[in-house]
Amino acid sequence: MAVLSGVSADSFAFSPANALSPANDRELERPTPQTSARLAAWFAAAQPATPHLAVDLHAIAARYRALADALAPAAIHYAVKANPAPAVLTLLAELGARFDVASRGEVELCRGLGISADRLSFGNTIKKRTEVAHAVAAGVSLFAFDSLPELDKLSDLAPGAGVYCRLLTDGAGADWPLSRKFGCTDAMAEDLLIEAHARGFRDLGISFHVGSQQTALAAWDHALDRAAALYDRLAARGVRLALINLGGGFPASYRGPSPDPIGYACAVGAAVDARFGAARPVRLIAEPGRGLVGDAGVIEAEVMLISEKGDGDPRRWVYLDIGKFTGLAETMDEAIKYRIETPHDGGPTGPVILAGPTCDSADVLYEASALELPLALKEGDRIRLLGCGAYTQSYSAVGFNGFAPLACTCL
Repeated sequence: MAVLSGVSADSFAFSPANALSPANDRELERPTPQTSARLAAWFAAAQPATPHLAVDLHAIAARYRALADALAPAAIHYAVKANPAPAVLTLLAELGARFDVASRGEVELCRGLGISADRLSFGNTIKKRTEVAHAVAAGVSLFAFDSLPELDKLSDLAPGAGVYCRLLTDGAGADWPLSRKFGCTDAMAEDLLIEAHARGFRDLGISFHVGSQQTALAAWDHALDRAAALYDRLAARGVRLALINLGGGFPASYRGPSPDPIGYACAVGAAVDARFGAARPVRLIAEPGRGLVGDAGVIEAEVMLISEKGDGDPRRWVYLDIGKFTGLAETMDEAIKYRIETPHDGGPTGPVILAGPTCDSADVLYEASALELPLALKEGDRIRLLGCGAYTQSYSAVGFNGFAPLACTCL
């Protein structure tokens, strides 16, 4: 059985069974990638009004091909919510991707771009009846659920569809955990899938999500072992599962240690194969979002003000023209730590508190994470936040404090 926790960096893509101590997870750290030359050249030439997100479609295409190969035979269902830019969806559709949608709006977006409904799975376990009815009318035939009331809804509106039950996970080790709100216990999932079988649903499956930006590889071991055990218990009760949805969790590159994304995916694929190979034949899907598009985006922003509070705190306050409500929502609790480039990199640095532009005291990006920026940084400088291709424009508020949503250019 392949074991993921503590796999060494050198053998990561090739020998996932070579288990080391989980304490060696830091061996997975990779050099921090720099801003893509294409995006840097575009920013220099275009000088767009800030803040502005630029997304490198070439980088997304390369990452898609690599992930699809590493996770084969799992089909890639791109999580549309990560970055719903039409150019991104069109590119991925042309490359053969399928799509995980979470709302009527995302169904309509994909269908409006000519993506056929048989390439969509409705992965949100919380749906209005009108949303289910709309999706069924559009041709969607694969739905997630995690409770009996949601199964009742699907029984009424999507009888005979493919359904998969989401398992509850704790998200331990993830920078952006997805625990508590979604999923149910293994015992409940077993009973729900027995009930779904009795009601005539087809292509029954299990899904889980180990947490977004998951760098603790042992989380995959635990989730896959649970899924395999549930598969066996259901088989003993006469129900054969047809689908395992691995969810997302594949990481992008932020500040601090992060795995090589392709070696990581190769190891996950090997561990999946060890549990769901010939002995437990199933169809596999995976739902990368951040891991597919995160590293392809860069935001350029302007320094609006640098000040001090006069309270003896040596940290400077650096205010940007982008904040939590205009694209950087994932800095909440300082969960996602974006890498930052400035025009003065390489010179002396000092501690800062980084904040956004709105009249809301919650709009502080980094205060506890010991961020340092160059002492030469000044008002009017343009800085770049790297790894911003996922969950930035899609989280951008519509007009809070009168600030426009984050602009985006795909190149």
